[in-house]
Amino acid sequence: MAIQKNDFPILEFDNNPKAVIMPDHERLGLELPKKCVYAFLGEYIDEFAKENKANKVAEFDSITKIFPIYEIQYKNETVCIVQAPMGSAPATQLLDWLISYGVKEIISTGTCGSLVDLPENTFLVPKVALRDEGTSYHYLPAARYIEIDGRALDAIEKTLNEHGLKYKEIMTWTTDGFYRETKDFVAYRIEEGCSVVEMECSALAACAKLRKVIWGQILFTADSLTDVEKYNTRNWGGDSFEYSLTLALDAVINIERCN
Repeated sequence: MAIQKNDFPILEFDNNPKAVIMPDHERLGLELPKKCVYAFLGEYIDEFAKENKANKVAEFDSITKIFPIYEIQYKNETVCIVQAPMGSAPATQLLDWLISYGVKEIISTGTCGSLVDLPENTFLVPKVALRDEGTSYHYLPAARYIEIDGRALDAIEKTLNEHGLKYKEIMTWTTDGFYRETKDFVAYRIEEGCSVVEMECSALAACAKLRKVIWGQILFTADSLTDVEKYNTRNWGGDSFEYSLTLALDAVINIERCN
């Protein structure tokens, strides 16, 4: 198929899944487990790996840092655990690399900013993401929204119910512009139905869809943009890091049980 051309380069698209540089171009010979927790939890991933005697089976070498790839045994399954970098482009690059070496069922977890009145550490399930970032447009044709894979949603919701945890299903605003969430844009996104804002969801969903794997996300609230005159960092959702990782592990195990 020919490239879909447009006056605006970000809206141009080539549906050929093959590129000049493929994620496995280094031919590392890795065989990663199909189940993966891909978590936006910073250095807590390394702490968790050390405490649980995880095996480091590979590394992803980026210009920013080296990301260790861990494997653990969890509920009789081998699960890959990886720290995800912030931002749609780097997060998608690493996800695509993981997929190329065998990952097929992925649950992400991480923080988001509240646009509406939500207490800190509220757990949320994004069902739809507004594509206000650039990366997803290289994986799927232009569209305003992307829906999250129903198979992942079923596994996440089963997990949250098993934990007796109250949660909300939401639309999230995925943006590249952390410092460009203006007063009018916040109001506009709320009017459209977005409850929270983050920087990766729509891009990761698009990558997973192109590569034909299962991906979903568990979010929890951190900072708050509800008062546009006085931004509130709160505690960045720090109280939920440990629990959110447990939920993600349980959810990735539940994927096959729900499908």
